[in-house]
Amino acid sequence: MTKRKPETGLDVGLGGILKGLGGLVEKLGELAEAGGELSKSGEIHGLGPDREAKGVYGFTVKVGLGGEGVKVEPFGNIRRDEESGRPVVQEVTEPAVDVFEESDHTLVVAEMPGIGAEDVRLEVTDDLLTITAERGKKKYRKEVLLPGSFPREKMRVSCTNGVLEIRCVK
Repeated sequence: MTKRKPETGLDVGLGGILKGLGGLVEKLGELAEAGGELSKSGEIHGLGPDREAKGVYGFTVKVGLGGEGVKVEPFGNIRRDEESGRPVVQEVTEPAVDVFEESDHTLVVAEMPGIGAEDVRLEVTDDLLTITAERGKKKYRKEVLLPGSFPREKMRVSCTNGVLEIRCVK
């Protein structure tokens, strides 16, 4: 559903958002040449059958960092339904996550507004870290591929103002 804001002439709603994301292709070309990072996010209100759901979407595109090619990291709670192909708002939000490789540790940073350290659960299987957090109506989940295997005992967790930091000591 796309509505036009009369005062701006801009398309709003999911159709307008998808149309706006189309302009990012040019930016991605620039990133491919120069290397760097591009991040976009937003919110959509009034979704779902009860028109009360809030959708959060976003992605980060990283090009040419650390010897890697193009890396696209989505976040938010809007996903494509496999059967209908339509976007749906899910109850669980996928947070934005960055992984930094330092000399003596690997640092995982996740943005989860409204969450404290006591709300976070971590599961580690080999080099796969699963972060889950819940407080009230806020629910987050993200699987993060680590650059190596770290035992849970070697992970130090802190959370300040909804920014979770996990230091995986080598």
